[in-house]
Amino acid sequence: MGAELKVIVFALADEEYGVEVEKVKTIERMMPMTRVPKTYTFVKGVINLRGVVVPVIDLRGRFGLPEREYTDNSRIVIIAVNDMEVGLIVDSANDVIDLDSDAIQDPPEIVGGVRAKYLQGVAKLGERLLVLLNLQEVLNKSEIIKLEELEGAE
Repeated sequence: MGAELKVIVFALADEEYGVEVEKVKTIERMMPMTRVPKTYTFVKGVINLRGVVVPVIDLRGRFGLPEREYTDNSRIVIIAVNDMEVGLIVDSANDVIDLDSDAIQDPPEIVGGVRAKYLQGVAKLGERLLVLLNLQEVLNKSEIIKLEELEGAE
């Protein structure tokens, strides 16, 4: 048995993804966002979350998946990456689970249309397949610098 890993599970285009609980600050319902000009198309804007300006990214757009209308189930998962908070828009946030690190395998080159560099691994949970995100790559360094500029822009 490997180490236990607590993971928040969310859905995106019929796939289940996970991020480690300690990287997640909060999960919020959709809220109005302030659009920011001259930024990446997947950056939907910024929100003011309890006095902190947080850039928000649509993960569907980030991964090149087809965009869709937000629903009552859509959520903004607020994560902390490199001392910065970023919101990730997901189709729904479903679950918190304990994962045995031995159940995690290296990701294949492409899972559900998402390139392997964004993935930390894939865990088999019975019939379910859970894709673990590599948050360092989902937000690469140059994008983080650009997002940090957004944080300071308000």
